[in-house]
Amino acid sequence: MGYENPMPVQEEVIPYLLGNNNEVIALAQTGTGKTAAFGLPILQKINRKQVQPQAVVLCPTRELCLQIADDLKDYSKYMDDLKVLPVYGGSSIESQIKTLRRGVHIIVATPGRLIDLINRKSADLKSVRDVVLDEADEMLNMGFSESIDEILAVVPEDRNMLLFSATMPKGIAKIAKKYMRTPKEITVGRKNEGAQNVKHIFYMVNARDKYLVLKRIADYNPNIYGIIFCRTKKETQEIADLLIKDGYSADSLHGDLSQVQRDYVMQKFRIRNIQLLVATDVAARGLDVDDLTHIINYGLPDDIESYTHRSGRTGRAGKMGTSIAIIHLKEKHKVKEIEKQINKEFEQGNIPTGKQICERQLFGFVDKIEKVSVNEEEIQSIMPSIYRKLDWLDKEDVIKRLISLEFNRLIDYYQAADEIEMPRESEKRKKDGRKTREKGTGRSSDRGFSRLFVNLGKTDGLHPQAVIGLINDNLPGRKIEIGRIDLMKNFSFFEVRETDRDRVIQNLDGIKAFGRRIAVEAAQASPSESRTRQIEAKGRGRSEKDFAKKKRRRNQA
Repeated sequence: MGYENPMPVQEEVIPYLLGNNNEVIALAQTGTGKTAAFGLPILQKINRKQVQPQAVVLCPTRELCLQIADDLKDYSKYMDDLKVLPVYGGSSIESQIKTLRRGVHIIVATPGRLIDLINRKSADLKSVRDVVLDEADEMLNMGFSESIDEILAVVPEDRNMLLFSATMPKGIAKIAKKYMRTPKEITVGRKNEGAQNVKHIFYMVNARDKYLVLKRIADYNPNIYGIIFCRTKKETQEIADLLIKDGYSADSLHGDLSQVQRDYVMQKFRIRNIQLLVATDVAARGLDVDDLTHIINYGLPDDIESYTHRSGRTGRAGKMGTSIAIIHLKEKHKVKEIEKQINKEFEQGNIPTGKQICERQLFGFVDKIEKVSVNEEEIQSIMPSIYRKLDWLDKEDVIKRLISLEFNRLIDYYQAADEIEMPRESEKRKKDGRKTREKGTGRSSDRGFSRLFVNLGKTDGLHPQAVIGLINDNLPGRKIEIGRIDLMKNFSFFEVRETDRDRVIQNLDGIKAFGRRIAVEAAQASPSESRTRQIEAKGRGRSEKDFAKKKRRRNQA
């Protein structure tokens, strides 16, 4: 398969796992050869004459399940009669049951489907000697803790546990304490550290310019092949739609897609029919795609571990990769926190100018021309006709026309486009100060503004900058002008232009923020005491009756 030397994690793990009753907690980034690290020792210890499940590999997603199963089949190419079965949701359970009845040696499974098979008495795990939890931190993040408990309850107590993870959250330590005897902890690099072959860059931008900067990054890297991470399903679809509309080779991957749609998108991405995959964290978990050049964070995730997983999808197998973050001023503190955790510094990038982008694209095109392979025999018969057709043009004219044919649209766009200015911290503070007022009377600060209600308040940790961020993060494209912001204890009001009111409500109402599902709707210009109580009730998740009961209790007291 082209392996010449073991990767560091393989060098540490393989000899230890070949011993008896040796349990391992291995901490290493994705793409560092973990599948071979646990796969080769397991294959070595399988008794092929005993056609029963002897090893179970649990992983968080269908895509990773298939990838591991394929790798194990490749590693066991010359092991006659060894059978590996991938078990996952979204595929025929009847087919999987038939295969289990015929007998398998290794099961690679997502937890949910394996529990279904156990409950149907189709998966007998009494002979299992090795249990592997791959991407264990992601399985905990996805809420599989109880499922793991349920599976391990039907596996013999004297089995070996092999736990592989990119980070070491508290949940991993709990699993180790509960189910493992005296595991050896093997760490490649520091705990929770970022991949060594990844360069980290951030671009500081105004919220209104995020999408324009994303386009410039893509244009400045003509051979880009990467994933753009967004916070919400809605934002993911909107950014993908905008990129496709603007002529980019892109598609989306999120939870609202069916399994068939997800498989289709992933197949296109793997064979490079699309260059940019726009995805949510949940949809992209467990994706194993080789040779990604870039990871682009369309805003930083809330937790550092998610950033570690995102960036770890590039710079794999010894190759270099780039992780880019497009951030606002309010996210700058997150960059510092991530730097401490991954033990690497971010480089602040300068937004490419239109001239720089056009030059980069042109030289990239020229490189392609130089490296193109020419099939003399195939084109020999038509070349005389082409020469005659172009005979009136000299070499310089042909080159100019070729370049213009390829890049006129790009050149025209950047000639007309304004250069993007990076925000200055002092200006941002002044601007926010102008927009943010103390609690007021409920009247609009200016004609043409519409007042909106949101069921978040000071008790949720809401502050004026967070309101501005909530709006800007979830409404890509054109800038939304924000007027007065009034923060209450359990709810708040904010103003936007009347022309933007419906768009803001549509994009914010129902999304999850600050750990809860939020509600956004138009508010009355001057709410009466009764209306204020109704709004406060909605902010706390209570009805008007709740307030009436509470008032009666106070009066009785």
